[in-house]
Amino acid sequence: MVMMTGSLAVRGTVLWLTPQQGGRVSGPPEPDYDYDYTATAYLPPRTPEDGQAGIALRRFAPSAWRTPAEGILVPAKGNRAQQVIPGCIVIITEGVRPVGLLTVEEVYALAPDGTPIVPVVEPVAEVFADAPTADVAPTEPPYRHSTAASRWASKHASDDAPPQTAGV
Repeated sequence: MVMMTGSLAVRGTVLWLTPQQGGRVSGPPEPDYDYDYTATAYLPPRTPEDGQAGIALRRFAPSAWRTPAEGILVPAKGNRAQQVIPGCIVIITEGVRPVGLLTVEEVYALAPDGTPIVPVVEPVAEVFADAPTADVAPTEPPYRHSTAASRWASKHASDDAPPQTAGV
């Protein structure tokens, strides 16, 4: 979880609203390789009036109504901190009119020079009720809104077996 008190790098999936849903009349924006798509945004339960942030998106598919994207969120001056976590929805607006929804999958704080601040994960000691206290320190996988984290941390007996070619 990251508190948006400064700029954040985010990665997720954008769903652009259709004109019938109140979205852009011209449809999804066309990404330009020289410029990012910039707009305003907010995170519910905030509103455009009390939680507005700037957003810049890049690396999204042209003319796609639903597409992966990455971007930067910059809080407006004077707005209170907001929690940005994988799975949260960012409402993309042009003015106060919602035009898209960004489902956040990854989030990183940005240093003043614009580089991501990747959190350092400390080993965690687990204590089980039926076992004596031991020095058990599994490393935590990076938190992502997907099943990748569970695959990262899981261990199976077949992981130790030597690779075998398929006898086809």
